[in-house]
Amino acid sequence: MGPSAQETQAQAPSTPADQPVRVAILGAGNVGGALVSLLLSDGDAIAARSGVRFEIAGVAVGDVSRARPGIPPELVTGDAKGLVSDPSVDVVVELIGGLDPARELVETALAARRPVVTANKELIAACGAQLADAAAASGVDLLYEAAVAGAIPIIRPLRESLAGERIRRVVGIVNGTTNFILSTMSEQGLPYAEALAEAQRLGFAERDPAADVDGHDAAAKAAILAALAFRCVVVGTDVPREGISSVDPVDIAFADRLGYVVKLLAVAERFDDGGDTDDGPEISVRVHPAMLPRTHPLAAVRGAFNAVFIEGAAAGELMLYGRGAGGLPTASAVLGDLIDAAHHLRAGTAARVVPRIAARIRPSDDLSCAWYLSIDVADRPGVLAAVAQVFGTHGVSIRSMEQVGLGDEARLIFLTHIARAGDVRRTIDGLRELDVVDRVGGVLRIVGDQDDG
Repeated sequence: MGPSAQETQAQAPSTPADQPVRVAILGAGNVGGALVSLLLSDGDAIAARSGVRFEIAGVAVGDVSRARPGIPPELVTGDAKGLVSDPSVDVVVELIGGLDPARELVETALAARRPVVTANKELIAACGAQLADAAAASGVDLLYEAAVAGAIPIIRPLRESLAGERIRRVVGIVNGTTNFILSTMSEQGLPYAEALAEAQRLGFAERDPAADVDGHDAAAKAAILAALAFRCVVVGTDVPREGISSVDPVDIAFADRLGYVVKLLAVAERFDDGGDTDDGPEISVRVHPAMLPRTHPLAAVRGAFNAVFIEGAAAGELMLYGRGAGGLPTASAVLGDLIDAAHHLRAGTAARVVPRIAARIRPSDDLSCAWYLSIDVADRPGVLAAVAQVFGTHGVSIRSMEQVGLGDEARLIFLTHIARAGDVRRTIDGLRELDVVDRVGGVLRIVGDQDDG
């Protein structure tokens, strides 16, 4: 027999236990600044708890002229490449974000056999598999607990605690900005624009909120979760996404009256429970707003908090909950990875590399669930029959219907039985062609119900 993958992996370099571990920190934003603060102000306590004393080798920033309270000026440098290449550096922490120049810097560190800790979800979602291979080839760690849900430990449980579990589904609220907006709309009855403005005023949303409200952030995190949960190759571009800007307070109010809450969900599912095939597992990964029953554990996650709900074949249902963003919570997750990397470095080992295989991703139109639809129609005889006929033509079965008067119009609220997304899309197209339909309003999936596919 030939050597195993673990046996052919390069042996990690080691560092003496009595020496401090020198850390290069790339980026001094909210998370980078918080990490520096933790290491400088709490260094003795961290050493007592973890057995590792850290020393900051430098903090690379884009603009060295900008004042950075709490970071000693002598640590600040504009030469990120030089800092990564410094032979006295033991571990590199990448907190720049984005793909460029983060990818090149991480690749340089790994090639130099330096462990890397990162919170960069975009980088891991786009090229995590390639970077993991580079880390394995050098025998060092690539750790990214902070990339998905801030302080919530989810990466390590998926990689280690649940390594033998056949995970069927992962459903998460993984973006605090959108959860805050939807919670505010629900609790205060505010329209989307006003709830977004409140999130921006409180610092929960950026001036340009597109990455959050359009689902880009959640899609990157969904790709990372799916790759770990199903041990397969998933990248951010594999994840279809829908944002929350079209969610109306009227739909949230109806959902509440029907026993549901509206959340932006990252969903990863595995369909072939019978076992892997030569083509790899069949999975789905997606991000979209959805209605959850109030009895579902995720329904109680309010404000800027995150939670990830896992369904396993043997373990059953698990949920991890906590602060999914913010400088200190995310820096806490980075620090946990940094301690792991330091211990592995001292022992000359590295975290287990999760093997990944290709996956078959089920097309969005072939996914099935129950649905909520809101339609504004002319209030006259025969309208309901015409609308019902469109549903029937496309094979979408109506579970319940409610009518609300709007003067000369009526609003029809439908809940469907499980239906294919492609059939629902064609139903919506057909409804828009009816002269009696003035507007197709809210269209939301129903997730976590007894009638959920």
